[in-house]
Amino acid sequence: MGDCETTFPVLVEEEKLIAAAQQIVKALQNKKDLTHDARKILADLGSQLSSITKVDEEKHDKLCGTENTIEKKFSELEEQLNIVQNKVMRWEVDESLIWDCGQEYRDDYLRSVDEAQKIIQRLESLNVDKISKEGNELLCRAHEVVQVAMHQLEEEFKHLLVQNKQHFEPDQHMSFRSNEDDEGEGSIASFGDDSVEDSVVQRDSLSRRSSEEFVVELVHPDVIPDLRCIANLMFNSNYSRECSQAFINVRKDALDDFLFILEVDKLSIDDVRKMEWNSLNSKIRRWIRCMKIFVRVYLASEKCLSDLIFGELDSVGSLCFAESSKASILHLLKFAESVAIIGPHQPEKLIRILDMYEVLSDLIPDIDVMYSDDAGLCIRIECQEILRSLAGCARTTFLEFESAVASSVSANPFRGGGIHHLTRYIMNYMKTLTDYSKILNELLKGDEEEDSSVANSLDSREEDNINGSYYVSPLARYFRSFTSILECNLDDKSKLYKDESLGHLFLMNNIHYMAEKVKNSHDLRTILGDDWIRKHNWRFQQHAMNYERATWSSILSLLREEGIQNPGSNSISKTLLKERLQSFYVAFDEVYKSQTGWLIPDSQLRDDLHISLSLKVIQAYRTFVGRHSNHISDKHIKYSADDLENFLLDLFEGSPRSLHGSHGKMR
Repeated sequence: MGDCETTFPVLVEEEKLIAAAQQIVKALQNKKDLTHDARKILADLGSQLSSITKVDEEKHDKLCGTENTIEKKFSELEEQLNIVQNKVMRWEVDESLIWDCGQEYRDDYLRSVDEAQKIIQRLESLNVDKISKEGNELLCRAHEVVQVAMHQLEEEFKHLLVQNKQHFEPDQHMSFRSNEDDEGEGSIASFGDDSVEDSVVQRDSLSRRSSEEFVVELVHPDVIPDLRCIANLMFNSNYSRECSQAFINVRKDALDDFLFILEVDKLSIDDVRKMEWNSLNSKIRRWIRCMKIFVRVYLASEKCLSDLIFGELDSVGSLCFAESSKASILHLLKFAESVAIIGPHQPEKLIRILDMYEVLSDLIPDIDVMYSDDAGLCIRIECQEILRSLAGCARTTFLEFESAVASSVSANPFRGGGIHHLTRYIMNYMKTLTDYSKILNELLKGDEEEDSSVANSLDSREEDNINGSYYVSPLARYFRSFTSILECNLDDKSKLYKDESLGHLFLMNNIHYMAEKVKNSHDLRTILGDDWIRKHNWRFQQHAMNYERATWSSILSLLREEGIQNPGSNSISKTLLKERLQSFYVAFDEVYKSQTGWLIPDSQLRDDLHISLSLKVIQAYRTFVGRHSNHISDKHIKYSADDLENFLLDLFEGSPRSLHGSHGKMR
């Protein structure tokens, strides 16, 4: 008994010290102004002091040689289990939620669950299944208590997630509602649309920024520690599946709600196939905005939430995130797949396909990071497959554009000889496509093996330092082909005019428009090159000269000296002079009447032609009238040189006029 006698006083002193500490902890816990973290620390300290007490009791029993029977230990454990069970079952009967009742109740409940787990551990260490039926029943009771507690914690976990969900407003992160439902906005008009404008496409854009910049709090941050505590407790109690599934179900519903806020419809491939283009165009534009905000804002925030709650549990966070978000992201991807499969191959729809390809290509790195584990493999694969489908659809649509240009046939001449809507369409179409140069060069290069430094360039011509040759990008080759086909088409349309002069004016207008469009667009100029511009400047100038020759050569010939002398003498025939002058006035009146209705839309080109005509016509008229002023009476001079000059300024305004009775003077 010597050891017992010497040790017992020491144990007593230790017990007194521990008991005093427990009293202090209990007193502190009753204070109302403690923070959540402080209460958690005190709860943990209380549990540790209780454990020390039990360990000291076991040491005391061993040192004193007290022969505690298995039955006595079972009795003590049963007494402890009864206390724990009463606390746990109270909430089962009450049917209220612990986290709604205050921090003290939460901490007490968590301590009770922790105590139940410890009872199970102590019972299992005694091999109760091999000792007694009573012990085995006690172990079963303990497991039932934990099971009830886990069910309660699962409900608490879901309640915290649902009740503390933060309202998320997409408009706070980007201009979401920006006329995406306006019919026709952001699309190229068809070949037959006479109202096509220079600015045919407005691209939807969201600057490339890392996902971290967009992370928002989807659940109130104050409850994250509680959610993490419950998750850790359930996982440590082998209830990982229940906890994970609770999170997945709640967050899956939250993701569905967010798609509803974004007004994303669930459309089948048949729904997409039956849709009119204006409606489909609106849906595609909405999809583009939805994908950007859904991936870069919402999914990034969802991934962060999963990691905050399950971050201490290895890959559980990634798995829960993948499972909760899989249906939503696949739903969005399904729409892109439907569009790619249906393939709206009309040229005016290519822009939207390229937009979809661009946004998905841009988002795939973000998606790969968020779904990097095996759980997200199917999503990564699906993204790549849909990207390939969109690429194929875009390439097919682009290649069909060439045949669409060539097949545009007109039965009637274009009124007024102005800029044909086909010319506007194609040049604006090409200008818009320059925004997608990099994408299109990749899609169009096919099986060509090119040096990467050259293939990635947007320049149409780049000197190869190795062999001194020039590289022409796939897009540049197609653009040159488009313009060549357009010129052939325009040439055919010019032949529909009965008046040769109007045919030349038509070609002058359209080729000048093409040249100016390329010259004033940095990207088009880069792709087609300055040589192309110089060649087309020369062409429209040639047509301007051909117009002047076809219209004015025969008229100006009336003001020449040849043929107005009397036969057999050097004298001027006044009769021939009068007839020649009258013929000039008649011809000029006819030109004025018809060509005031012709149109040169470009003011600078119109002014240049006015100046050129004035130099030729007015100078010839002044010279002719001045030289023969002695042979022509005033009554035969219908217009002065200033009159004619003013009349020439009326040409090419697109409003037919007549000189009879409104201009000039008859003497």
